[in-house]
Amino acid sequence: MFRFATPSCLLLLIPAWGFLIFNLKKGKRNTIKVSCLDSLAVPVSLGVRISNFLPLLKVLAISCMIVALARPQSGEQKMNVMTEGVNIILALDLSESMKALDFKRDNEIITRLDAVRGVVSEFIMKRQGDRIGMVVFGSHAFTQLPLTRDYNTIAFMLDRLKIGAAGPRTAIGDAIGISLKRLEDVESASNIIILLTDGKSNSGQLSWQDAIEIAAQRKVKIHTIGVGTTGEAPFLVDGLFGQRYVYQRVDMDWDALKTIADKTSGSFFQATDLASLEKIYGMIDSLEKTKVEVEKWVEYKELYNNFLVAGLVMFLAYLVLTHTRFMRIP
Repeated sequence: MFRFATPSCLLLLIPAWGFLIFNLKKGKRNTIKVSCLDSLAVPVSLGVRISNFLPLLKVLAISCMIVALARPQSGEQKMNVMTEGVNIILALDLSESMKALDFKRDNEIITRLDAVRGVVSEFIMKRQGDRIGMVVFGSHAFTQLPLTRDYNTIAFMLDRLKIGAAGPRTAIGDAIGISLKRLEDVESASNIIILLTDGKSNSGQLSWQDAIEIAAQRKVKIHTIGVGTTGEAPFLVDGLFGQRYVYQRVDMDWDALKTIADKTSGSFFQATDLASLEKIYGMIDSLEKTKVEVEKWVEYKELYNNFLVAGLVMFLAYLVLTHTRFMRIP
């Protein structure tokens, strides 16, 4: 942003440039008319050219000093977000069943993880002022990203999640346990876990029943999302003659996800296609909005010294030239 602190001073430029125009016309009136010397082809010397430029140099010097008097300023707009915000942990299932190809995007068959990745990324970018962390789980659970407001980094890490990185099975209890630990890192009036899975808890050291008891005691709300269809789902596997599609059975414990949500005052959702998954995250986004008090201000930097120095240098050059090489005697 750019502005003049005292723009009324710029009106002084009118008489300054009027003075220059008046002198130029006066110089033309004071010329002596003589016979034509075009045939002599007298060249115009460099000194004459510089002498003609001196009135302009003087006006430019005065103009720079007038601009400095108007106090030009460049500003940088800043925003201060004053809020406690909400702590949100995204607990994402990376078990082998997330390879199931029962989702479509733009008429293209995609894996469950690819469907989740795009929708979660949009959800993250809609948040304002909230801290978001990421826990991934399979046979075991670990922290992918601690709580942060750097949403671009979260989206970057989300794009690089790999199916099977945490093992082939599903440890829902451990995922909730690790998520609760991450929520302890930063205090907040509201703590939320969004648990997304497509399977049945069959691994881990902490049972999901014990995990939700701890979450309920700490007043941590858990929204659960069951992804994919029940029964058999298509998978792309490597065979002797290349890749081929096979149908494999995928178990989903809907009752467990409903219980987890009910016990922690959260909500249970079932996402069987991309449209329903997008709708679910839209509902969660509307449920978990936070009031953010935003204060804006602009920090200005003075630029008058640049114009003042330029004007003084040009005026000094004008004085030196008019009192030495280009001095005129009335």
